Amino acid sequence: MKKLLKQPNFYFAIGILIMAILFYSSSMTYEQQSQVGLIDRVLASEPFKEQLSGIRFSYAGKEQSIAASGYGKFIEFFIRKGAHFFTYFVMGGSFCIGLYLKMKHFWWGGFFAWLAATGYAGMDEFHQQLTGGRTPLFEDVMLDSAGALTAVLIVLIVLLLRKKRLR
Repeated sequence: MKKLLKQPNFYFAIGILIMAILFYSSSMTYEQQSQVGLIDRVLASEPFKEQLSGIRFSYAGKEQSIAASGYGKFIEFFIRKGAHFFTYFVMGGSFCIGLYLKMKHFWWGGFFAWLAATGYAGMDEFHQQLTGGRTPLFEDVMLDSAGALTAVLIVLIVLLLRKKRLR
């Protein structure tokens, strides 16, 4: 296992697997992906509704609140946006580690990992435009990019600290 973790192709494979999952996910309509029914069943008692009722903001020009979209859709919004951030976090971090192991230059590896993830986010939103019932959002590209950048920065900080400790 230790030897596998030093192989750049292992990390590239993780990133490509995430890309495949995202491509498949973008091929589905909103109705096929929606988990509102499940959320409404599992959270039928609407826990934290009182605390969440005070949250209201605009995302992509649309109000996000319990009053505007209902409890289940509001919760699903956070789950979906969390999934955006997390999947691109994993993709960006995987590519960053893979490029570092391949190039041994972590600044360029980090930059290209972030750039690749952001570019894929843009292409993924374009793919959603071609799928019925889906809306491509520039805000989602920025959220995806932020997820990738967060992972890249964490990887770079860890690599810098490791390099400093080894001296």
